[in-house]
Amino acid sequence: MASLASSGSAHAAAYARALSDVALAGSFLGEENARSIGNAATAAAAQLGGAPGQVAPTAQREHVPGVADHFLSQVMEQSRIVRDKLAALEGTQIVRDPSVLGETPDKVQTAPPPGTPVAPPAEPKEPEPPAKTVEELLAELDDLVGLTDVKAEIHRRAAVLRVEGLRADAGLEGLTITRHLIFNGNPGTGKTTVARLVAGIYRALGLLSKGQLVEVDRSELVAGYLGQTAMKTAEVVKSAIGGVLFIDEAYSLAGDQYGREAIDTLVKEMEDHRGDLVVIVAGYPLPMAVFIGQNPGLESRFRTEINFPDYTDDELVAIFDVMATGAQYDAGEGVQDRLRELLSQVERGPSFGNARYVRNVLEAAIGRHARRLREVDSPTLEQLRLLLAEDLAPPAEVVEPFEQEPPVDVQTETAAEEQP
Repeated sequence: MASLASSGSAHAAAYARALSDVALAGSFLGEENARSIGNAATAAAAQLGGAPGQVAPTAQREHVPGVADHFLSQVMEQSRIVRDKLAALEGTQIVRDPSVLGETPDKVQTAPPPGTPVAPPAEPKEPEPPAKTVEELLAELDDLVGLTDVKAEIHRRAAVLRVEGLRADAGLEGLTITRHLIFNGNPGTGKTTVARLVAGIYRALGLLSKGQLVEVDRSELVAGYLGQTAMKTAEVVKSAIGGVLFIDEAYSLAGDQYGREAIDTLVKEMEDHRGDLVVIVAGYPLPMAVFIGQNPGLESRFRTEINFPDYTDDELVAIFDVMATGAQYDAGEGVQDRLRELLSQVERGPSFGNARYVRNVLEAAIGRHARRLREVDSPTLEQLRLLLAEDLAPPAEVVEPFEQEPPVDVQTETAAEEQP
């Protein structure tokens, strides 16, 4: 190789390439290790015009004519092979920057052992929508039908908690304001909806880190055996940390040892996480008073009651319109009068569903609407949206869209048609 280089032979480049291939091929013989691969790389580099990291005689380090110009890519390819073989031995994977000719790896990542299943790449998460401001949430509250006193109380609490936060930031001391709430009211009076808005408002005020609403009842807090209830309740509370735990029909926890275990656990968890947890208990007014009074810990933590009155007929009609519009239905002529007629016939009391009753009426109407259009091959957009007064019926008389027609007595029908 030295003679060919010194004489300037035209075969020097091809001979150098062949010798480097032989040197690298030798590294595949026997057991691979870093030493053999390194020796092979040194020999290959020496034949191609220089040995990196090795002090060699001057004659051996002279430039081989044609190598630099015509075989630079071969040098880089040999270098890549050597690095990959060394990386495989050391359990690493070299990730290169394609804009660089392989001289310096851009980063090194640990490779899994051979045979390890490769997990599929994680799907990119959708960005979360930006958190709403206090003003936006209060505006949503104000858009709800009715609940005048409830809205006023939530506005008042938001203002007080905001000022308390500003006072704390300014280093001023003040009274500890309980953030936990009691919602008294019959079913369907908007308690869950308002609780969700309260969670968002508290988050916007910096009182909660997440602002989620976790809604539960007795069945999700109480287990079948003593001792398990405490663990079950603690797990539920854990899922609500950073937001609001909404316990519907909380009074059902009163009166037995399982419920008392859940209450005791709840009081402890409220104390342990008082900086990032709000609990709202809801139910009928009188049972809720009994529930709060049975545990001193509850009495000291639930000092604010908000009463949710039943909706008036006008408010229920307005709620029906909001629900129908949200489902992209239009209330035709006479629909509101028919709904008022139904409301006048239903008995009002603790079991009355308020907005839930109206939702059930709407769902029944949608079922009857679908039945009306069964025989229409290509209904128009107006027909698809329009609800008629005849579609409204008490919720107990829900008609499924594809309910079979009752059998017809042919003789009776014929006789009826023959009547004058």
